[in-house]
Amino acid sequence: MPDSHLHEPRDSTLVDLHQDLPDAARLKRLGVVIAVGAVIIAGAGIAWRSHSVGTETVTAHAAAVSDVAVVHPAPAAPTDDLVLPGQVQAWNSAAINARTNGYVRSWLADIGDHVHTGQPLAVLDAPEVDQALAQAEADYQTALANRSLAATTATRWTQLLTQDAVSKQETDEKQGDLAAKTAVANAALANVKRLRAMQGFERVLAPFDGVVTARAAQIGALVVTGNLNAQPLFTVADVHRMRIYVHVPQTYSAMLHPGIVASLDLPEYPGRTFSATLVRTAGAVDVQSGSVLVELQSDNTDRQLKPGAFTQVHFHAAGSVGTMTLPGTAILYGNDGPSIAVVGADGKVTVRLVKIIRDDGNVVRVTGALNTGDAVIDSPPDAIHNGQNVHVTQVLPAVTAAKAGARAK
Repeated sequence: MPDSHLHEPRDSTLVDLHQDLPDAARLKRLGVVIAVGAVIIAGAGIAWRSHSVGTETVTAHAAAVSDVAVVHPAPAAPTDDLVLPGQVQAWNSAAINARTNGYVRSWLADIGDHVHTGQPLAVLDAPEVDQALAQAEADYQTALANRSLAATTATRWTQLLTQDAVSKQETDEKQGDLAAKTAVANAALANVKRLRAMQGFERVLAPFDGVVTARAAQIGALVVTGNLNAQPLFTVADVHRMRIYVHVPQTYSAMLHPGIVASLDLPEYPGRTFSATLVRTAGAVDVQSGSVLVELQSDNTDRQLKPGAFTQVHFHAAGSVGTMTLPGTAILYGNDGPSIAVVGADGKVTVRLVKIIRDDGNVVRVTGALNTGDAVIDSPPDAIHNGQNVHVTQVLPAVTAAKAGARAK
């Protein structure tokens, strides 16, 4: 039976692969088919790659937009109270030592006694000084007698010279002897004065009006001058006005200047304050403590302030105009100095430099190009930069000095 396909009509556009063709034509047709397939596969790959890149771009852009919390700056208080420990010292204080060797015969003042300038505090026995003074006075009298004789001799020889009874050489020798005897007498007198001054040191006197704050003098005790380990016989303090010294940390030193009023709190007077005024600063930062020494003065008419007392000093310093408060965590510290990161209305970051006026730890007082309406990023990453996109997820309440104090407590 003949094959059925031999009677089916053929489409002239179809290629019968089973038909025997020349080798070159078959290879050409096969290459065309492969090229078309490759183009289709390549197009599909490019389309898939473009879709993947677009997806990754959207994902990366979304990841680059960080979520941040912001806080608005708050105006600083017009006055800032800075509390620092201080030490009260007397207006003048003198440790009184003996200026001559001897024994304490008696002491005439004790601790707490009010004394006046030149008032005797103690009397010493110095027999060596007394005897040396007696000998010096005798030597002085001898020197005076010798000078008197030399003066008489020189006068006589001068008269004889006018009569040509003696030579000029002999007269000059007598005049020279008078000058030498005069010098010896002057030296003896100076020694007498020195020993009289030493004898005067047998009476220990108060150098100024004040109160005796310490006494180490004991009757019969040996006093030796020049002994560095010896205790002063007395300490006298002038307490009509007091000095208060405070070590101010470098951070706060710019706030304080002469004329600022402060109040003193002492533990022995609860509920009572004493007024003081800052009069001078050291003007230099101590390398070891990192602080500036300042001096305040306070009137002490009622004698309530005591030398050596501890006190809490409240400085009533005026706040700087335009000063804002921010959390300490909002400050970035870089090579250019402290700065903040501010979020604009378009969600982009602007980094601004600020100046720290006072650092209280969790609250920082700053000045710079910022106002209460700025959205400052709290705890910004170190890598944050200008133009970076962020997304604000939380607005924190503004922080003030009062709130900081409440948190600290």
